[in-house]
Amino acid sequence: MEGVCGCCGPLRPRYKRLVDNIFPEDPKDGLSKSDMEKLTFYAVSAPEKLDRIGAYLAEKLSRDVVRHRYGNVVIAMEALDQLLMACHSQSIKPFVESFLHMVAKLLESREPDLQVLGTNSFVKFANIEEDTPSYHRRYEFFVSQFSAMCHSTHEDSETRTRIRVAGIKGLQGVVRKTVNDELQAIIWEPQHMDKLIPSMLFNMQDSENLDRVGHPGTPAGTIQDGEENPAALAESCFRELLGRAAYGNMNNAVRPVLIHLDNHHLWEPNEFAVSCFRIIMYSIQAQHSHHVIQQVLNHLDTHNRNTPRVRAGIVQVLLETVAIAAKGSVGPTVLEVFNTLLKHLRMSVDFELGENSRRNSSSSVSSGRGKESEERIVQNAIIQTIGFFGGNLPDYQRAEVMMFIMGKVPVYGTPCHTLDTVKIGHQGTKRIQTMLLSSLIMVTSGFKSKSMMAALPSSFLDPLFSISLMEDSELRQLVLEILHNIIDRHDNRAKLRGIRIIPNVAALKIKREKISKQDVAFMKKQGQQLYRHIYLGCKEEHNVHKNFELLFTTLAILTIELANEEVVVELIRLAVALQDMALANEEKMSMFICCGIHALVAAYLNFLSQMIANPPFCQHVSKVIELRTMDAPHLLPENIFRDKCPLPECLDKEDKQLYFQTADLAECLLAPGYNAERLSVPYVPQVTDEDRFTRRKSFVDTASLQVDIMSNNLPDKSQLAEEITFETLKKAIGKRTEIHFMCHPSGQIPSDTGPSE
Repeated sequence: MEGVCGCCGPLRPRYKRLVDNIFPEDPKDGLSKSDMEKLTFYAVSAPEKLDRIGAYLAEKLSRDVVRHRYGNVVIAMEALDQLLMACHSQSIKPFVESFLHMVAKLLESREPDLQVLGTNSFVKFANIEEDTPSYHRRYEFFVSQFSAMCHSTHEDSETRTRIRVAGIKGLQGVVRKTVNDELQAIIWEPQHMDKLIPSMLFNMQDSENLDRVGHPGTPAGTIQDGEENPAALAESCFRELLGRAAYGNMNNAVRPVLIHLDNHHLWEPNEFAVSCFRIIMYSIQAQHSHHVIQQVLNHLDTHNRNTPRVRAGIVQVLLETVAIAAKGSVGPTVLEVFNTLLKHLRMSVDFELGENSRRNSSSSVSSGRGKESEERIVQNAIIQTIGFFGGNLPDYQRAEVMMFIMGKVPVYGTPCHTLDTVKIGHQGTKRIQTMLLSSLIMVTSGFKSKSMMAALPSSFLDPLFSISLMEDSELRQLVLEILHNIIDRHDNRAKLRGIRIIPNVAALKIKREKISKQDVAFMKKQGQQLYRHIYLGCKEEHNVHKNFELLFTTLAILTIELANEEVVVELIRLAVALQDMALANEEKMSMFICCGIHALVAAYLNFLSQMIANPPFCQHVSKVIELRTMDAPHLLPENIFRDKCPLPECLDKEDKQLYFQTADLAECLLAPGYNAERLSVPYVPQVTDEDRFTRRKSFVDTASLQVDIMSNNLPDKSQLAEEITFETLKKAIGKRTEIHFMCHPSGQIPSDTGPSE
């Protein structure tokens, strides 16, 4: 009886008869539309039969695949697609399992056409929004299979492209189907991201499209053939995936990118790496930017022993990320970025100096120089990153960064906890100082602070001024440029560029405001220190033309930004003291330095006289300049700083008319507001603890000298153990008072504390 039933068509289940009817005798005729409508109506009317319909279709498709009846396979998949689109009931869940089983069969096939067919069906399924989530459905197989298709190496280029495009579309379908489903959070796990991300990046590595990749203004998927271009489609999928990444998934999404760049040696050259991180930074949510920055920083730490060009490539990528993040949210990683970069800066200097020390034979000179130049690439990239990042921060954060970097600069007489300068020696210390100050110039560029007290606290100014007293002229130039960036709040430096006798200061259209009370307080507190370092900086033997230019600009900016009547008098005293120092020349300075100081004083007093609009003062200054033009042109900036300027053997001290006279200047300042009597007190720079150090020594020599002195002067233990009583203290105080009044009967110690005291 069972055999008879099996042979009789009318006794077969209705769903099987309906499924059989959609297949024509000749597969070339395609799906029978009328019979498909009947099957769809039956499935919608009896949804409980959907799972049986799916199972039967899967059985027929598996048989047709094995028998290479590809026409029937296409018809079966088309029918499945239509049933999926038509049915949205709860009973569709078992049907989906059959559908995915059939898609898997096609993807496992080695026939490209079947793989593309299965992918297209999966993409259609991925676009269907299901009413209820699936608790048991897994997509691991599809991630693996689609990823393998993305790396297709088919010998035919067109077929290879078709397979790769299909693989990318399949991955995009997996992403769309899973990222919004909380039950499918497993897709963000490392084992899946390690397949998804590299597959996309592999297809994005197209040199023809590299120039466009990573630019946010160009819509994704518009290169060449649109969606049929693997690079464009992969980039679109990559952007979509990153855009859907939640807070806890960022690390798993970025880590495979870094690993891919390592495995394919894409840090050198790093154009593709830069473009990838542009895409990442523009695709993710702004509040997640610090995750990406942290990942790149950690990766830089991992590669701290790699080649210089690889490290430089990673730093340049970091520059791109922080440049984009600085426009939005950087989060808590601001100082972490600078700390890591400064650490690698120090390491790069170590590598550079270590390579130099190993250059013992002439045959290794060329390779050593190449290594040195490559380390300079790393260092310059780090400095550029520090400066660019710091320069794009808001002012309140920039002030913190300035303090942070200044705290890393090795300074004479201060402990340096972060940089072991004893190991890197004088050359390494100078190199680090130069680079950190260069980064400070970039960070302070465009910095505008309403209060100098806040912009230049003692904790920042003291170490900066200590560097300004170093022997190296380049370091002193960098210090002055940093001061210009901070003090010049109205951008007048460009108008003052070049030390010269300015005939008409009014024509420069100098911008200035009334001096605030906070700035007056700042000059009362720090003015004498400023004057002192300008005074000492002028007589440095290694000064060149640029040093004098920057010193002139410093004096001019102080006059514009911070000078009231009291400060003007102090600046005139400073100028006269510089002139007297050059005339006396007790320190045996070269004739170029002496003439340069005279030229600086002339240029500044000419500028100052016009700024305060004092006609008698202007006349006196102009008269001296005219006489110098005729009798002593080497005392003017236009001549002394000219190439091959003839220098006299000694200065003519007898001709008083060639120099600015204190009495004449005081007479010109009898106008209300100026304390002309103050000019009669010669300016003498304050003596500070810095003068105890030998500035011609390196940091290492100075530090070791300190240790030797301290160890030699330590008292015996027996002396340290002496009992201190009230009587011993009373005697010590009495002796000190007696000595004090014997030396100074007036009870006052003469010192140039200025009006601020």
